[in-house]
Amino acid sequence: MTRRYTLLAWTAAAATYLLIVLGAVVRITGSGMGCGDHWPLCNGHLFPSLSDIGTVIEWSHRLAAALVSALVASLAAFAWWLRQRSRRTGHTAPDGVSFVALGLLVLQVLLGALTVKLELPPWTIILHLGTAMVLLAVLLEAARGSVGAPRAAPLHLPLLAFVFVTILFGALTANLGAAAACTGFPLCNGQLWPSAGGLAVIQWIHRLLAYTLFAYVAVWAVRSRKRGAWGVGALVLVQVALGAATVLFGLPPELQAAHVAVGAAVWAGVVLATR
Repeated sequence: MTRRYTLLAWTAAAATYLLIVLGAVVRITGSGMGCGDHWPLCNGHLFPSLSDIGTVIEWSHRLAAALVSALVASLAAFAWWLRQRSRRTGHTAPDGVSFVALGLLVLQVLLGALTVKLELPPWTIILHLGTAMVLLAVLLEAARGSVGAPRAAPLHLPLLAFVFVTILFGALTANLGAAAACTGFPLCNGQLWPSAGGLAVIQWIHRLLAYTLFAYVAVWAVRSRKRGAWGVGALVLVQVALGAATVLFGLPPELQAAHVAVGAAVWAGVVLATR
């Protein structure tokens, strides 16, 4: 039973990661209204016509969300069953992490519906991404903790918070249209502090957070000498390189999607490496 619970938790975490990447594809391709303002239906249908690529992308995102919902709900139900069994048999049972994941899932679904109904305001999109990242972290904790496994040292909360803020500033940059406000790299329009307006400042702050995160992780890796810390450092380096390439090559969609994918991998890596 322990192995099945752990496998289910890892599967739910992997599906959530893929959902985050697919959500980025929806944003990058402008497919957020591919199903109109209908929810949970798509253009008023349970199975919509897929003649439009925007509808295909948005519908695929919703199907992935349904899969994540089923996996997280199953994980919580399995945990509840194991806890009931433990009362009768004395076997170890999982803690309440999966129930936290279920609560986050409900919030995520509501935010997704609100985002569609309000026709994609940036603040709901950013909250939607932030909640998805927290859900991913909780599922990774459920997978790592497993049933009856002893808890490791507390999470490195300052580093987690720093990564989370950096990711949200990246989302703010993308959803406010600030991605093109700073040209060149590593400076912003050749300046140490941009004078091109608020959007440039938002992107510059995101860059400064990314530079600082790289230094933070490098120091952490050297001091801790953990293999996982070095892995996170490598991911951060790739992420910074992708960010630079995205700007220098004029924001190609493929690089934007890769930037989000590696950013989510950095987040997952920090969650796993700071246990």
